[in-house]
Amino acid sequence: MRADLVEYLCCPVCKAALEATPAALRCANGHNFDIARQGYVDLSGGRVTHPGDTPDMISARQALLAAGHFRVLTDALVASLAERPPGLVVDVGAGTGQHLAEVLDARPGDLGLAVDVSKPALRRAARAHPRLGAVRADAWRGLPVADAVADAVLDVFAPRSGLEFHRILRPDGVLVVATPAPEHLGELVDALDLVRVDPAKSERLSATLDPWFVRVDERRCRWQLRLSAAEAQAAIAMGPSAWHTEPERLARLIAGPVTVTAAVDVTRWRPRPRG
Repeated sequence: MRADLVEYLCCPVCKAALEATPAALRCANGHNFDIARQGYVDLSGGRVTHPGDTPDMISARQALLAAGHFRVLTDALVASLAERPPGLVVDVGAGTGQHLAEVLDARPGDLGLAVDVSKPALRRAARAHPRLGAVRADAWRGLPVADAVADAVLDVFAPRSGLEFHRILRPDGVLVVATPAPEHLGELVDALDLVRVDPAKSERLSATLDPWFVRVDERRCRWQLRLSAAEAQAAIAMGPSAWHTEPERLARLIAGPVTVTAAVDVTRWRPRPRG
């Protein structure tokens, strides 16, 4: 874990500042957090509300991202920060860290912090980029990040805690949220009767964030994915349908290449003034 990232972190137990030793992070009150051999640090402070993505889901996501199928989304995330000065970018629900790593590639002055509850995801994220650090934490239980230090917060297909996002963002920071639109992967959803995106998702997003943020703008990303049978199965395996669909059934139903619609809305939000 880089020392210049540790200075932005805080102890999940007592909120004190952390310092790095060769094998752990620790605070002045004696709380100690080992650095895993893969490079991430567990700062969850105890039980998490959900274990996060499984190894199979993470492998599926990594395969699709590495093949470039979601490059349009990554480019939209980079564009959303184009006018921002360099600083700390916190990706909450970062998964493998690939989106954040590509943001860092495009923005040489930034540091990145990947936050996730999934240990399989963090094992990959910790090695995704030399200017990236990875920590295990649950946004619903509190982020181990100091107040008002983040210049940008990314949330890509992940749960959102408006209160925590607002707390860690600088007053002039930006929150960037990517959410699937109702037609996302619609051809697969219709053919296989998969879990559907809530048609009222945009309204629910606003209701969740409005107490702390003001919506600045929205970018609607729509593109076609030409997927092999294995990639189509991976697209399903990386999302919520993975918890409700048997892989053997998918293998029977998806026998060849398919073309599906990717539909993602990327919104930017500015923090409301602190009361």
